[in-house]
Amino acid sequence: MDREDYLDRLEATAEDPADLFEHFEQRSVAGRTHYILTAARHGVERGTVIVADTDSVVRGYPSVPRILVLDPGIPSFFEENETVAIEEKLDGFNVRIAVPDGEGSDPLAFTRSGYVCPYTTSRARDLLPLEEFFADHPEKTLCTELIGPETPYTTHDYEGVGSHEFRVFDVRVRESGDPLAVADRRSLCAEYGFSQPRQFGRAEPSAAVETVGDAIDDLETAGREGVVMKSGDGESMVKYTTASQHREELAYAFSLPFEHGRDFVFSRIVRDAFQAAEFDEDDDRLRERAHDLGESILEPMVSTIRDVADGKTIGERHTVRGDPDAIDALLEHLREQSLTIDLESDRLEDGERVIEFVKVAESSRDRIRYYLDGGTRDE
Repeated sequence: MDREDYLDRLEATAEDPADLFEHFEQRSVAGRTHYILTAARHGVERGTVIVADTDSVVRGYPSVPRILVLDPGIPSFFEENETVAIEEKLDGFNVRIAVPDGEGSDPLAFTRSGYVCPYTTSRARDLLPLEEFFADHPEKTLCTELIGPETPYTTHDYEGVGSHEFRVFDVRVRESGDPLAVADRRSLCAEYGFSQPRQFGRAEPSAAVETVGDAIDDLETAGREGVVMKSGDGESMVKYTTASQHREELAYAFSLPFEHGRDFVFSRIVRDAFQAAEFDEDDDRLRERAHDLGESILEPMVSTIRDVADGKTIGERHTVRGDPDAIDALLEHLREQSLTIDLESDRLEDGERVIEFVKVAESSRDRIRYYLDGGTRDE
């Protein structure tokens, strides 16, 4: 592998290839060697993959910044003459689908960190018209969200989604990472029958403040995540989330209190505080928000402590269905990530294998058990 060449192709800021490539992890996937960048380094996005055998690159998805106030956040972020497209941000699992092994090869589904997920790959091939799309556009990457109550990574109910489905929220050039314009992407996805996040409208930045505010009100009522705002060319993006999403993420973190760092928790509280400062104009509404926030912190943690005291397994619970071989590959993949899996149910339904399992939260379980047994905590 010519590292100097890849340094140029990736447009990395590192002066020496060794400074970049020391951060790549080597993996074997379907008989090919993948070099995976699991964290952003030297101007190269997290999840970028090099497949040296086929001299190909799958660019990682860029980190999307967040605004904490709509006004002046939106007008400050976008150029005055830009048209901002406002789309729903979905609560799911972000995967990129591409064909890095050359034209005519089978597509692979890459996680945000760059790993190939065998289960998501199998489901994408089954549920999406990938063969037709990549025959016409082998140089493209489909950026998708896997959503629904039955996935191995996230669990969120969406109306009309019984198990899981894909939503294409971006289409990019596989090697460069350059995005299609929003209108072009929506048209292309419609042509191939790919489902997409709903669009709430397009507006100049100053007018988008009201459009986004109305969208957030609707999404809050429905218990949905938030919105992503994009410039028309797809190059500039920023996100904003609902109060219910902040509380949901806090409840998740405090249900497994020793699995997540303080930064995770503090960032969600900061988001809610700025949203309250912008929109909660009376003390009664602020007290209601504070009450909801407190419940999302205390109740799940107390429930977890009681579960450990009762000897129950704690962790993330998932239900997944699909081809039996794909399920085997998924379990192997999860265990390769050093996860402890407690398989609670394994059955066949309508020709599909359905499993229910827990990703055991060992750190939280062991720490809570230690304190319950009288252990001390240094603070």
